[in-house]
Amino acid sequence: MKASNLSHLKFADASQAIRHVFIRDLELDSRIGVYDHEKNGHQRIRINVDLSVIENDQNLGDNIDNVVCYEKIATAIEKIVNSGHVHLVETLAENIAEMSLQDARISCVRVRVEKLEAIKNAASVGIEIERYRK
Repeated sequence: MKASNLSHLKFADASQAIRHVFIRDLELDSRIGVYDHEKNGHQRIRINVDLSVIENDQNLGDNIDNVVCYEKIATAIEKIVNSGHVHLVETLAENIAEMSLQDARISCVRVRVEKLEAIKNAASVGIEIERYRK
């Protein structure tokens, strides 16, 4: 496995009782793109998500219901990707951020979406956004 090109983010912060939940290098087939040749098939994309999760004083009790579950987030991302054609990686990233912030425990989300086959001789192209709870 190759090294990640993502910088290390400070999403965890003990002084603010913030836990960092993340998903790295989730690769999916997607229907994405504005050009005609992109509308007739699937493209491989890579998604990275960083979540700042507000901790509470509750004992976790080793119970998955007491934490933000990265598997549920990944499944929700796959559902968004599979919901139909999207023109822009920006739109996909915004949809993922909006879904993530529906969980009241998540105060901030950073989403990176990369198209892996869009530009010849480039490992990837894409965007990264960060959104805070309002």
